[in-house]
Amino acid sequence: LMKKKITMSKSLFGLPEKIKVCQKCTYTNQKPNSTIEFRSKVGDKKTGLLFNGECCSACSYSETKDKEINWEYRRKELMKVCDKFRSNSNQFDCIVPGSGGKDSFYAALVLKEEFGMNPLTVTWAPHIYTEWGWQNFKMWIDSGLPNYLYHPNGAVHRFLSRLALENFLHPFQPFILGQYGFPLHCSQKFGIKLVFYGENSAEYGNNPKDNLTPTRSYKDIGLINNEKSYVGGIEVNEISKKYDIPMSALSDYIPPKVEDIAKSEMEWHYLGFYLKWHPQANYYFATKYKFQPAPERNAGSFSRYSGLDDKMDDFNYYFLYVKYGQGRASYDTAQEIRRGDINRDEAKALIERYDGEYPTRFENEVYEYWSINKIPGANQKMIDAFEVKEVNRKYIEKLSDKFRSPHLWKYDKTKKNWKLNYDL
Repeated sequence: LMKKKITMSKSLFGLPEKIKVCQKCTYTNQKPNSTIEFRSKVGDKKTGLLFNGECCSACSYSETKDKEINWEYRRKELMKVCDKFRSNSNQFDCIVPGSGGKDSFYAALVLKEEFGMNPLTVTWAPHIYTEWGWQNFKMWIDSGLPNYLYHPNGAVHRFLSRLALENFLHPFQPFILGQYGFPLHCSQKFGIKLVFYGENSAEYGNNPKDNLTPTRSYKDIGLINNEKSYVGGIEVNEISKKYDIPMSALSDYIPPKVEDIAKSEMEWHYLGFYLKWHPQANYYFATKYKFQPAPERNAGSFSRYSGLDDKMDDFNYYFLYVKYGQGRASYDTAQEIRRGDINRDEAKALIERYDGEYPTRFENEVYEYWSINKIPGANQKMIDAFEVKEVNRKYIEKLSDKFRSPHLWKYDKTKKNWKLNYDL
């Protein structure tokens, strides 16, 4: 009998080995769809950006927004939602998660000033605030908005970020878990049934069908029956036992159960379903309330008005570039093209210049954040979890290379650098 030849995939994350480039923007089919982080395990495969002919689903939906959606009708539908939940006794009637970025300003203040709502803003704190991010956060609150700012257990948060760095090259994951879970816990704690998020991530390439509804399903935000929750690819109870971390310090990363969400009658709505979302327009709106762009461009891009609050964000986009070949400039230019602010040739030039730039401006602070031997509250089991205790650039570059997918990258031995295997 002939033995069947087994061909090993060159794609580390399950994305297509044949690379397809959108002919309108700068996305490729290597851009991964968003993951439900509390279900993410080590070894899970990704699903990638869908295409409609030669164009990606994000560009297709952008055309739909411009040509097919009746935004006046949807604005009236938003008013109906607000009327349904509006408080008649001047109590909080909706929750708006945010950090004090341009989109946070827009969402909370439009709901307050144009729709007569009384929003409670809630914030899951960044890992390391930038100076301008903190100032914008204060301006957001000073614009007339109450806020709950929450910091999780610092030692545990830093440990989990390092764990996600090692297992996924995704140290931002614990923040994302809190960013989505904390508002749901606030909804239950304060009995506020309406939660508004900004735009649906499907606008940028997730399942296009998600753009057809203004709400998010309970099964996508909560635990089903006895389902387990994961951080850094490891089940939370296992983390507690293995590293001697109390569950009280880990509960912040566990979403509510679906049955509890259903009992509370909470509804998660995307404001971008009802109001045409335009990031640059949101920036101009926010400047009326003293929002300030960063004094310098973001590492890996040309932009200065988005993703300003966390010093770790530069590495978040750098690691996306390493894993999927798409960095911050790719993400920024794709949005700018869809909004008609730049053309594709201009975008390609910006990507060539900035994408994949190593983030040096805050690197030492971030290395210290990940260095387990520099976390005052780390116990011995947490310290012993990592062979390399202190993080530096040499270690990050060595770790990053393990996450470079062979179908995307080739190493130039002469120039001693990595190059992508495709052109835009």
